[in-house]
Amino acid sequence: MKTKYIFLVTFLLLFLFNGATIAQFAPLSTKSKKAVAMFNDASDLYQKREFEKALRLLDRATEEDHFFVEAYILKGDIQSEQQRPQEAIVQYKKAIEANPDYSPNLYFIVASVELISGRYADAKNDYGKYLEYPDQPKEKQAKAKRNIQSCVFGIHALANPVPFKPVNLGDSINSPYDDYVNAITADEQQLYFTRKLPRSKNPEGHYTEFNEDFYRAVKIDSTWNKAKNLGPPVNTIDNEGALCISPDGKYIFFAACNREDGQGSCDIYWSRNTGGTWSEPENLGATVNSGTWDSQPSFSSDGKTLYFASKRPGGKGSSDIWRTELQHDGTWSVPVNLGDSVNSPLEEMAPFIHPDNRTLYFSSRGHQGMGGFDLYFSRNDPDGNWSKAVDMGYPINSYADEITLVVNARGDMAYISSDKLGGKGGMDIYAFKLYKEAQPVMVTYFKGIVFDKETSKRLEATFELVDLSSGKIVSRSASDPVTGEFLLSLPTEKEYGLNVSRPGYLFYSDHFELRGEHSKSKPFIYNVPLQPIRVGETVILKNIFFDTDKFDLKPESMTELAKLLQLLKNNPAILIEISGHTDNQGTAEHNLMLSKNRALAVYDYLIQNGIAKERLTYAGFGLTRPIDTNETEQGRANNRRTEFKVVAQ
Repeated sequence: MKTKYIFLVTFLLLFLFNGATIAQFAPLSTKSKKAVAMFNDASDLYQKREFEKALRLLDRATEEDHFFVEAYILKGDIQSEQQRPQEAIVQYKKAIEANPDYSPNLYFIVASVELISGRYADAKNDYGKYLEYPDQPKEKQAKAKRNIQSCVFGIHALANPVPFKPVNLGDSINSPYDDYVNAITADEQQLYFTRKLPRSKNPEGHYTEFNEDFYRAVKIDSTWNKAKNLGPPVNTIDNEGALCISPDGKYIFFAACNREDGQGSCDIYWSRNTGGTWSEPENLGATVNSGTWDSQPSFSSDGKTLYFASKRPGGKGSSDIWRTELQHDGTWSVPVNLGDSVNSPLEEMAPFIHPDNRTLYFSSRGHQGMGGFDLYFSRNDPDGNWSKAVDMGYPINSYADEITLVVNARGDMAYISSDKLGGKGGMDIYAFKLYKEAQPVMVTYFKGIVFDKETSKRLEATFELVDLSSGKIVSRSASDPVTGEFLLSLPTEKEYGLNVSRPGYLFYSDHFELRGEHSKSKPFIYNVPLQPIRVGETVILKNIFFDTDKFDLKPESMTELAKLLQLLKNNPAILIEISGHTDNQGTAEHNLMLSKNRALAVYDYLIQNGIAKERLTYAGFGLTRPIDTNETEQGRANNRRTEFKVVAQ
């Protein structure tokens, strides 16, 4: 709510109706010398910001002359600056009643206050009256027409509310101060937020300086424990804000302003967590950070794309949403503007890219909404185009400003910060069930530990999640080098291949079918044993696919084959045997030939891609070496497999 009133007050101070300006225009609308004297004294007090004394004098001036227009206007200005909009509206209306034709601008002012107060019908009526006057500035006429559309939207939204039942997260999270939600991990066990703590007071006892730090709370048995300060080196004696965390919980990105290594007024920094310790934050550099304001980062689940808000040149409006990609050499690509579907001629802020890597939530003052900043979402299609921004509806959005929204991986729960819902004090963090139309694609997760199969030592390893239909890597991550822990997001409604690799080890592969009923699966929680490269070790290639009773490699197999190819190129001394296996359906002779031909298909691919045939052998074993029962479909599927074994190194 505060942002709208700050914007309004700035608008009013620049307008002709404030005490310092009115006093320059004589004669005033009253003939009472006594009323004029009180008005002039009130104007002086207004300039000194002694608002209550000024209001008492203005009350006496309007009692002296009930048609004293300028006195009513100055009352409204003061009450607007005090963030008392309802009282300000009363005073502006009295000024209009005293002289309906005093100035068309007075209708514009009162309509603007009515709009940000949620009085949409009144605002629509008063903007309409302003437009009845000819020869008004074209820019203001255009703004009045845009705001009338916001009024129409607001009236409709109030009559058609969306489900919204916010629940305060309680004393473990919220404090008597401002708490701003930032991020939640894919497993929903860690919540990160910013707390604005008072630092110093003025002689009158009012806080004048604040320090913003990051806090983290951990969920234990469905209950949030007491949030703790994230501490150095991320938190400093200066302000930090707008934190986001990668879905695997290993990287944070945040904004800091006016630092010695900064490129502009505010820059984006990042830090990595290793074994529970955050590294010294680093500036993302001059490619991402401009000479202006860059802030509010959001890192995608693909492990490479960063969305952020920026006031850099070349945008659509005051601040826009941009994206940049992390390159293989550790540099960032030149940021790209998200375009007209997301950005408008006014401000866009606080992007949040959901782990589905398709749905973007953000705040905007430029799209059709209820006035001021509203929350919107846009979806990315397979061609990379963003859909038209959709307002999230009332009462999620209201006449107040809504800036930040975070959605959990499953897509059914959202988190916001608000000071208009009661709470513990200032801005509090709330959770609410997100209605279906605004939900992203549901995301589950794969969580566990990577370890050496022989020694049980925890290992750092690289994870790649591949969309098997397109062959594109949709997520890239790594396990912790100290603990071996990993957390990988898995958007549903797709079929994935997973590869886990580390130099000196055979890679691990897995397959996830997350369509239909599988999309409602519980998270995948198990550990990944990596086998050191040793003679006799075998790897099941879980992402090699053939049609039923055929031996032509399907396109979905290419990613797994590329991994095997890379393993052989990185380890030129090893020799492998490729083997094919079937279930017990059909004759033994037919299965033996089918398995041999499938192994041959892999053998041929490797030779065609540069592997010397002397390093390869192949064999078919048909139904003779089952690894599971043939009495169930799942067991038979496990038995239908392609493997490779290290035979020399």
